[in-house]
Amino acid sequence: MTSLHSTRVRRRRLGVAAAAAAGLFATLLAAGPAVATPDPGDKPAKEETSKSQRAEAKKAIENNDIPGVDEIIHSDNMSHVANVPKEHLKGTNSDIAFQGKYAFSGNYDGFRIFDISKPSKPKTVAQVLCPGGQNDISVSGDLLFLSTDASRSDNSCSSVSAPATEKSSWEGMKIFDISDKRNPEYVAAVETACGSHTHTLVPEGKNVYVYVSSYSPSASFPDCQPPHDGISIIKVPRKAPEKSKIVEFPVLFPDGGNPGAPTNPGVSATTGCHDITVLPSKDVAAGACMGDGILFDIKNPEAPRVIDRVQDNVNFAFWHSATFNQAANKVVFTDELGGGGAATCNEEIGPKRGADGIYDILGKGDKRKLEFKSYFKIDRPQADAEVCVAHNGSLIPVKGKDIMVQAWYQGGISVWDFTNSSKPKEIAYFERGPVTLDQVTTAGPWSAYYYNGYIYSNDIAKGLDVIKIDDRRTDEAKRVRMDELNVQTQPDYFEDFRN
Repeated sequence: MTSLHSTRVRRRRLGVAAAAAAGLFATLLAAGPAVATPDPGDKPAKEETSKSQRAEAKKAIENNDIPGVDEIIHSDNMSHVANVPKEHLKGTNSDIAFQGKYAFSGNYDGFRIFDISKPSKPKTVAQVLCPGGQNDISVSGDLLFLSTDASRSDNSCSSVSAPATEKSSWEGMKIFDISDKRNPEYVAAVETACGSHTHTLVPEGKNVYVYVSSYSPSASFPDCQPPHDGISIIKVPRKAPEKSKIVEFPVLFPDGGNPGAPTNPGVSATTGCHDITVLPSKDVAAGACMGDGILFDIKNPEAPRVIDRVQDNVNFAFWHSATFNQAANKVVFTDELGGGGAATCNEEIGPKRGADGIYDILGKGDKRKLEFKSYFKIDRPQADAEVCVAHNGSLIPVKGKDIMVQAWYQGGISVWDFTNSSKPKEIAYFERGPVTLDQVTTAGPWSAYYYNGYIYSNDIAKGLDVIKIDDRRTDEAKRVRMDELNVQTQPDYFEDFRN
């Protein structure tokens, strides 16, 4: 039975274990191209831990320095409302989207729809088997979008794995009709170069534009040839999704982007983007693109224009995702150090790697520039068996404040304030202990998003968690009600306010 405890301050530095983890991390870096692939793949990390690492972790648990195996801890202002374990879809849980009283949960084996009208008692409405990692998910109106970034025999939901070296193999975007939530209907598919690792929606009246992020081309892949320095843009007619098609492939890195190693050791070469967040109310987007962070104008959604571009070749290994503040004068980029397959929340890795980078946006129009201000990383040490790194999060809508909730894999969930760009601070947390102490395991929250008064987290291994924060600094957000939320299509929470 899972135990529940309130605030525990865990600040102990795991010296011996941290050094051992650094050795494992160095091995991962030396492994070559495979490390550059972020997010757990079809075979999540399962590196066996050493006897000394296990002994150190057990000692830390006994000393109350880290949670016990599967033990839940949280700050006093957080409470665990509900958990819904996996059922038929046993693969890795991925992203989440929301619409009305429903939550849509991606999984490497397909997707699941929950009725969250009673957050304390989420109910499964539908489970759709449609393998094709990572099944990044979004919704708009009656349409649901699902990314396939694993080479498959065809575009059907009964496909099997196939080599990317075969021309007939398929990767790309799948589209479902969800007008009947209990019976989603697969209605369209669009193949895209290098597949679709993630995607971002830009709704435009009768059409929905889909920005498809993908990367890692190879001369041996017929459908993923280098260079791959841009994104695929799909135009989807809402009333006729079967007519969806690619309308543009804008090149975002005409110079090829960050060259990576050996020029910049430990940094991923840019061969596309990992994730893009758009803020339609401001006609702006931020791209997390492997070795680069970019800011671009999307006033014409078919022709995005890069305004500014930054690199961090000291502390960032893989630019993974982005979040604007409400005023669009800041953006938080995340670094997925170790590709989401290593234990990086320890003393040896330190507070600046595998962290968030906070950038102010200075100037106006095409003269806007990204200026680095600080890093943020959770300071609760994790066992060396726990994959931990900065991952997906969203704003908590509080006027005049910049507060977000964020997933850190087995580092749990952190609520933190970056109103002062130079001095971010954590104000709440929720965390499970290690899944096991015997091996480095990919688990924990993939995404943690705030929606209509609650935090919803898709735990890679444990299922859907519902969490509540009660804090005067965030209480105002409880009054904000949205009809739909795809976090990478970031809303103007106050302009789009729904009573």
